[in-house]
Amino acid sequence: MSYWGFRPYVPVAARRAQAAKEIEKLRKKGRAVSPVVVEGRTIARSFWGKAWCDNLERYSDFANRLPRERTYVNNGSVIDLQIERGKVEALVSGSKIYKVTIGVTVAAPARWRAICAECAGSVGSLVELLQGKLSKHVMERVCREADGLFPAPREIKMSCSCPDWAGMCKHVAASLYGVGASEPDLLFTLRGVNREDMVSTVGADLPLTATPAASDRVLADDDVAALFGLDMGEPASAKRDPAAAAGALAVADQAKPRAKPGQAAALAGTLLLLV
Repeated sequence: MSYWGFRPYVPVAARRAQAAKEIEKLRKKGRAVSPVVVEGRTIARSFWGKAWCDNLERYSDFANRLPRERTYVNNGSVIDLQIERGKVEALVSGSKIYKVTIGVTVAAPARWRAICAECAGSVGSLVELLQGKLSKHVMERVCREADGLFPAPREIKMSCSCPDWAGMCKHVAASLYGVGASEPDLLFTLRGVNREDMVSTVGADLPLTATPAASDRVLADDDVAALFGLDMGEPASAKRDPAAAAGALAVADQAKPRAKPGQAAALAGTLLLLV
C-alpha cells in the first residue's frame, strides 16, 4: 500500500488471471456470473450501446475520467455485471476484486409516456414490436439526449470499495461502459419501464401480419364440389318444389355410396382446415 492509500500497480495479465479465479470461485458457489466481454477495441456495437457511451462522455461531470478508463473494460476487468431496476452492481478486478454499486433513478412516468406516444407511428408492425424488434427511429427517440431514457448525472449515484476517493473511479467507469456493452432490453430494466407499454400505445393502429385477407382463403362452391366430388345444393333463396326436392333427395340418398366413419372424419377435418 502506498502513502496515498493506493495499492501497487497490477499488470493486465495478473488481473486477468485473478479475474478468472474469482469467476470460477463464484460459479462454484452457484452464482450466475455475467462478465463483460469486449472483442477488439470497440466497447459497444449496438446503436443504443454506442449512444449510451457517447451520452456519458458528453457530460462534463464524467468527461475527465471516463475516456481514460476504457482500457479497464476492454481488458476484461469487469468480471460480473448485474443490471436491475434502478441499480447496477459489478465486480471489477484491479489490484484486488472491488465491488461497484451504481444507483440510477427510474424514469419519470410522464417522460416514458411521452416516449411511447412519439414512437407510436414509428414501428413497422405490432408483430415486430412484440418480438422485440425496435426500428432505428424508435431507438433514436429512446436514446435522445435530454428527454430520452438515458439518465443525467444527477440521477446517478456511484460507490466503489476501492480506496480512490474520486466520485468516479476507474472501476465505476468500467462498469458504466459495461452497461453499454449489454443487451438493449437492459436499458428498459435499468430505468424501470416496461417495453411492452409501447404495444398498448400503438395497439390497434398497427397491422398484425402481412397475411392475405380472409376472403382470399374462401373456396367457391364449385371448387369444393370439384375437390370432394360432391353435388352442392342450390342457394336457400332459390324457389323449389318441396315435394320434388324431397323425392330427389331420397333417390340420391339411396344411390350414393355410404361413407365409412373414417372417411367422414377425414372429410370433416379437411373442411375445418380450409375454413
